[in-house]
Amino acid sequence: MDFPSVFFSSMQLYRVGFHQLGKGTNIWPVSILLTLIYYCFMNKRLENKIALITGAARGIGAAIARKFHQEGAVVIVTDILDTKGKVLVAELGERAYYFHLNVKYEHEWKDMSKIIITEFGGLDVLVNNAGITGFLETNGPHDAEMVDLDSWTEVMAVNLNGSMLGCKYAIDWMKRKGGGSIINISSRSGIVGIPGAAAYAASKAAVRNHTKSVALHCAEKGYHIRCNSIHPAAIMTPMWDVMLGEGEVRDLIIASVEKGIPMGHFGQPEDVAYAALYLASVESKYVTGIELNVDGGILAGAEAKPEPMGE
Repeated sequence: MDFPSVFFSSMQLYRVGFHQLGKGTNIWPVSILLTLIYYCFMNKRLENKIALITGAARGIGAAIARKFHQEGAVVIVTDILDTKGKVLVAELGERAYYFHLNVKYEHEWKDMSKIIITEFGGLDVLVNNAGITGFLETNGPHDAEMVDLDSWTEVMAVNLNGSMLGCKYAIDWMKRKGGGSIINISSRSGIVGIPGAAAYAASKAAVRNHTKSVALHCAEKGYHIRCNSIHPAAIMTPMWDVMLGEGEVRDLIIASVEKGIPMGHFGQPEDVAYAALYLASVESKYVTGIELNVDGGILAGAEAKPEPMGE
């Protein structure tokens, strides 16, 4: 139940109880208190939902796994970083499972499909989070002039093909549950070009548009499956480590980057997790095909700070 429903239901229940106390009895404080108690101790936004997050061993994926688990979901953590993934599942405890999944390989999605269907009976939420920048994983340059085809292909295989395969199989899993929510983690790079990251930006732009195609397809078919994309920017995750360096150099680079963020600071993985929680929950039941920016205002455009005119 949503907050207004719980609140007004509590008012109706206690209106009768307070009737014997005479007219004019103030039931608002008790109704508010009972509603808050319900939300704090009883209501969990993903109670009994089955959620699978790819690339969930660290960073944004791990934050989403923790948040979903906190909100009552059965969490399926997948990654190729098996040790880190198993450590996370051990931390979460009950209702958490780890499976190896390299998202660029369809045969691994087929293996996962058998597990989802036989062990869980379907899926309610998929977060396609797994992705690579290509800066570490491949050897070629990433600007538009010198980009190496092998590097380009690898980035596309993980970021785009992985998301496409996730959507493909999730539709089948969610139809078995009567509906669901697919959340694709794109990037601000999927909306604006990045000169030195041509492959990454192109892959994330394709994820953005495929999200809309999936959303429209599922709506047209009446599947009750929603599909939305999240576009993070300047989120402090392990992906930034190679670019930030260490020590004083790291601090200087962070300060420089933060000057270009309207809100003045890096975001945290939890900021993206809260956005994913909204898109996974019933609160977004009329939301599909959107792009949700979590970027401290970067994509809003340049800040307007007029300088005083000289004499």
